[in-house]
Amino acid sequence: MSVPRWFSTHSSSDLIAGSVLLLLGLSLPWHPFRHLLGLDAPQEAALIILLITAVLWISELISLYVTSFLVLLLSILWLVPLLESAGLPAGKEPFFFAFFSDLTLLFMGGFVLSALLNKYGLARLIANWMLRQTGGKPSRVLLGIIGVASLLSMWMSNTATAAMMFAVVAPILSGLPETSPFAKGMALAIPFACNLGGLGTPIGTPPNAIALEYLNRMGVDLSFVEWMLMACPVMLLLLFLLWRTLLWLFPPGDLEVAIERQETDKLSRRQYLVLAIFLVTVGAWMTGGLTGLSTGTVGLLVVIVCFGSNLLSTRDFRNISWEILFMLGGGLCLGVALQSSGLTARIAVELPMDQGFWWIFGLLVLLAALMTTFMSNTATANLLVPIAVSLPHNQLLLAVAISIMCSGAMALPVSTPPNAVAFGSGLLRSVDMFRAGLWITLFALAATLLAGVFYLPLFH
Repeated sequence: MSVPRWFSTHSSSDLIAGSVLLLLGLSLPWHPFRHLLGLDAPQEAALIILLITAVLWISELISLYVTSFLVLLLSILWLVPLLESAGLPAGKEPFFFAFFSDLTLLFMGGFVLSALLNKYGLARLIANWMLRQTGGKPSRVLLGIIGVASLLSMWMSNTATAAMMFAVVAPILSGLPETSPFAKGMALAIPFACNLGGLGTPIGTPPNAIALEYLNRMGVDLSFVEWMLMACPVMLLLLFLLWRTLLWLFPPGDLEVAIERQETDKLSRRQYLVLAIFLVTVGAWMTGGLTGLSTGTVGLLVVIVCFGSNLLSTRDFRNISWEILFMLGGGLCLGVALQSSGLTARIAVELPMDQGFWWIFGLLVLLAALMTTFMSNTATANLLVPIAVSLPHNQLLLAVAISIMCSGAMALPVSTPPNAVAFGSGLLRSVDMFRAGLWITLFALAATLLAGVFYLPLFH
């Protein structure tokens, strides 16, 4: 996301000074929160931390992971002493633990698996093989692109998958006539399928993991397989609608797509080893209830095996997007602050529940769609899921629905990293992405609402 124009005229010292003055002003006894909202000292501190975090995450004035560290700093230096003075359960350990929980280890394992598949070319081999099976019929080629991108995004970083898929599809796109609208449809299929594919597994995208962590804190233990059973039907429906929408908006006509048929080299011993590690890891994640190993423990074992065996090097370690883990930790740390202060419970009490649960459900899902269109889906989940799980009932339904919607909004280049990758390819204009992305966002909104009413309640 680009830096706002007004910010370019202000120095970083002005920003720091303004932030300090804001904090000082909000901590004074006469500020409006205390009198208008009736909050106690820990609750108002948590609310101020929430507002500062939201502003910084939405505007991206500083890097998102730096904001996460700010959340930790404010919680330890400001909120913890207030909790102790109010006689509430306090301590720094829960805030630190948010940055290195079982969930963090799970995502760490997912990042390492992604790096492993990319380094040894298995992701590219899978993509090339599946595309060759489609033949030259445009609708089948488009379906193949959607299928490969979504399948890989279930297990890999969706940003890395999008970049890799553009490299695989580039020769096909270069062979299409310049006047064919179908080329734009193929280019849009990659980021949109990557966004939706992330729904399928807990490691597919950070909002999934955020929902799982908060549910776990509420005593709702959702396994890897249970998540897939809940999310995959919605994902498959949206992928089908994506396929039909792109064929409608960017018709291929009588076009024939040329796909090179190359002889595939046999896998090397290392590639077989990488494939075995991937399959064993996925199996361990899906059978955690039988083996007794938590998903985080399996993720940690993957890290140790891959780097300890030199399949991945120190350079590979440095190239992994660790900042996402810190942003994830910052969001969970914010959740600890909101819950330990009692602010989420206070917000839940103030929500107009007399209007009915489904009114609240629709409002939160709509908020997730709107916010994710303009800001990071991880930040959106970090802000909305803590409120959702603090409501008196249906926490599972609310948390899962919000996480699904956080991956379903994709109307703008800034909506998701894969969208930004696609826009940066030079093949698309903003209006192309908005025209198709708006339809998919609306479909995702409708599918999430319908799943919330008819399907997700089956898992209570």
